Amino acid sequence: MSDEVQLCTFLLAGHLFGVDVNHVHEVLLHQPMAPVPLAHPVVRGLINLRGKVVTALDLRRRLELPERPAGLPPMNVVVGTADGPVSLLVDEIGDILTAPAGAFERPPGTLGGPAGELVHGVYKLDGRLLLVLDTTRAVTLPTHGPNEEPH
Repeated sequence: MSDEVQLCTFLLAGHLFGVDVNHVHEVLLHQPMAPVPLAHPVVRGLINLRGKVVTALDLRRRLELPERPAGLPPMNVVVGTADGPVSLLVDEIGDILTAPAGAFERPPGTLGGPAGELVHGVYKLDGRLLLVLDTTRAVTLPTHGPNEEPH
């Protein structure tokens, strides 16, 4: 077992997030998307990834963050899931960060809303926190809207 963890980092509404590099297939610049009528609001569309149709999920919407400003095209972090690849739309791709496994901490109890469910840990960096996203939970869409109670 390694005593270091490698994370693919990205920015989302000014927050630094990371996902385990073992879950990342690739990162891409903005890709044209085909809309999906009647899809969940988190589903922004479908992208063509070398002939394979991949669902693109808007992480801003998934985490209930403000909408992406006009003129800021999203970038894609393509992660593997049990059902195949899924693209997570982010604002900006960061670096691959190697962190000591022992520096991983549970998220603070004050982290509420969707972030409290989707962030499974944090790393303290110089002057900021790196929020580690649980990709399995992030790609599992809620069956209720943001202002509705679960069924």
